[in-house]
Amino acid sequence: METGIRILEELHDRAPYLPLHDEDTINSDDSRLKLLGYKQELSRRLSALSNFCVTFSIISVITGLTTTFNTGLAFGGTLTMVYGWPIVGFFTLIVGLSMAEICSSFPTSGGLYYWSAKLCGYDWGPFASWLTGWFNIVGQWAVTTSVDFSLAQLIQVIILLNTGGKNGGGYEASKYVVICFHGGILLIHAIINSLPIAILSFFSQLSAAWNIIGVFVLMILIPTVATEKASAKFVFTCFNMDNGDGIHSKPYIFVLGLLMSQYTLGGYDASAHMTEETKNADMNGPKGIISSIGISIVVGWAYILGITFAVTDIPYLLSSDNDAGGYAIAEVFYLAFKSRYGNGVGGIICLGVVSVAIFFCGMSSMTSNSRMAYAFSRDGAMPFSSLLQKVNKHEVPINAVCLSAFISFCMALTSLGSTVAFQAMVSIATIGLYIAYALPIFFRVTLAQKTFVPGPFNLGRYGIIVGWVAVLWVLTITVLFSLPVEYPITKNTLNYAPVAVGGLVILIVSSWIISVRHWFKGPITNIDI
Repeated sequence: METGIRILEELHDRAPYLPLHDEDTINSDDSRLKLLGYKQELSRRLSALSNFCVTFSIISVITGLTTTFNTGLAFGGTLTMVYGWPIVGFFTLIVGLSMAEICSSFPTSGGLYYWSAKLCGYDWGPFASWLTGWFNIVGQWAVTTSVDFSLAQLIQVIILLNTGGKNGGGYEASKYVVICFHGGILLIHAIINSLPIAILSFFSQLSAAWNIIGVFVLMILIPTVATEKASAKFVFTCFNMDNGDGIHSKPYIFVLGLLMSQYTLGGYDASAHMTEETKNADMNGPKGIISSIGISIVVGWAYILGITFAVTDIPYLLSSDNDAGGYAIAEVFYLAFKSRYGNGVGGIICLGVVSVAIFFCGMSSMTSNSRMAYAFSRDGAMPFSSLLQKVNKHEVPINAVCLSAFISFCMALTSLGSTVAFQAMVSIATIGLYIAYALPIFFRVTLAQKTFVPGPFNLGRYGIIVGWVAVLWVLTITVLFSLPVEYPITKNTLNYAPVAVGGLVILIVSSWIISVRHWFKGPITNIDI
């Protein structure tokens, strides 16, 4: 088997990508995949647009900015949001460019962990693959958990406002009702993800259109309807230090506010995980990564600018005594219509638009992490791998889909016991994912600096520089996400993100030392040589 893998890698080194012909694109993609060691098992039906739509739906600026709006307002206010977004966007694009270059060379569903294995070679490849793969898949499960749980919470807020609001005797769902909402959403997403890829492609394109149109409708409608509007000076210069968390340093508050933007701009590895279902994958996969980030940056900044012009009283929006129970952006929407029409029905409808965007985001997130679980199982890296790598009659990895839904539900159960524990679990959604992003980039600019064979999409002589900037940025945000967000520090205010990530590192490394190093050899071919 190892001899076969070596033969395949030599072929790959000699022919980094195959020439594509318009009449035979799919056959060329299949041949390309064989050079990387795998037979075609998934249905290759996705176009460049469809690949982009899946990833754009996962980034979903409406989803990320809605669920983290409180964070942006509390840590720096409108100034941090308006200026922090393009800063984070620029460095995220740098990370995406480095990933796109590697994706073009290795267009497989395994994505990041496969890249790490091939870039590190035979000595370090298996361990690098194991480490990257588990950070990636756990991060993706956390993303699905976070997105669908956010939708469950928003549904609870919509019900609250629709029944009179907190100050009008509205119904406040318990944490047990919210977790039931979460479970129901996951079940629906699992059912949708068991359908043929052509149907998923349609939903993804609908989602992308909904996100773009929704952003521009809301950014224009909300400030237009609001009777009280913020001035341009307020939007571009207001720096909120009244966070109620005992933090008074302006630079410290500003960097904590960047977490809103960085949380939103993630999940773009989906384009890589969908490459085995994408035509002309070694170009369209990278294009999906870059275009989804670039368009999200533009659309997201427009959304921030539009909504912040309807923000006038930050302390009130963050107060748990307002009608939305402290859900800031819901209160913005609700007040905008209530102030002009005497009721907040229009604001509730706008929240419905946001809910649909979040629903599509969770759907696409499950699509991506099920493909990652399928690929990781194909290489024998997960428990019950023989089951998880199976596909149904629609050529969909149905068992991997079910696993993704189950794990995401279990992760959300921590919210019943401790909010702190749940927040630590969800923090892996950003930290874990970005560590997984940085590892293959780091290997590309170090161990594989001279041996890396680029695909048709490449950065040329700038690849090393861009790669190092990407690695340093991920290191920076990992530190930022680990900083305390409240003082004084107690067991209830401690940021448990580094504890959660550290625990994951211990589990991954210890399992490698104790057992895995004896049987896991990295990606293995599933074709006859």
